[in-house]
Amino acid sequence: MSEEKQNIENSELVDELPEDAAPAGDAAAERIAALEGELAAAKQDVLYAHAETQNVRRRLEKELADTRAYAATAFARDMLSVADNLSRALQAIPAELREDDKFKGLVAGLEATGRELESVFSRNGIEKLVSVGQPLDPNLHQAMMETPSDEAEPGTVLLEMQAGYTIKDRLLRPALVSVAKKPD
Repeated sequence: MSEEKQNIENSELVDELPEDAAPAGDAAAERIAALEGELAAAKQDVLYAHAETQNVRRRLEKELADTRAYAATAFARDMLSVADNLSRALQAIPAELREDDKFKGLVAGLEATGRELESVFSRNGIEKLVSVGQPLDPNLHQAMMETPSDEAEPGTVLLEMQAGYTIKDRLLRPALVSVAKKPD
């Protein structure tokens, strides 16, 4: 019987313990739940911070690549006026002066300079736009006037007054053009 008595006493103690220990167990469980919530929030914050860091890195890499690719844009625009003036100078030389022995060297030098300038443009990703005969594209052309024409569709570029250029995939300067319209 002593075992039964001891079991009864132990069960009384066990019955008393959960009532007294219940608040401590609930507090511990609440504390664990709170800590798990904080841990989950901290993990989420770390993930967001990591994603933001990757986004900033990608953005900076793109900006750096754009800066490298388009660093010469302002200089290229300035050089376009030099190319335009050189082209106009060559066009202004009359045919009889081109054949004159006194001017052959000068003309050959100007033409060689023009070819070299085009070569430098090409090496740096600067390309001349083809406009004549193309439909007007407001992203590439600036219409300066409309010319009545029976031969061309309305909206087609008839005449290029100033060449347009792109650098890599961006417009450097729009072409100044005359566009066909239906005759009156």
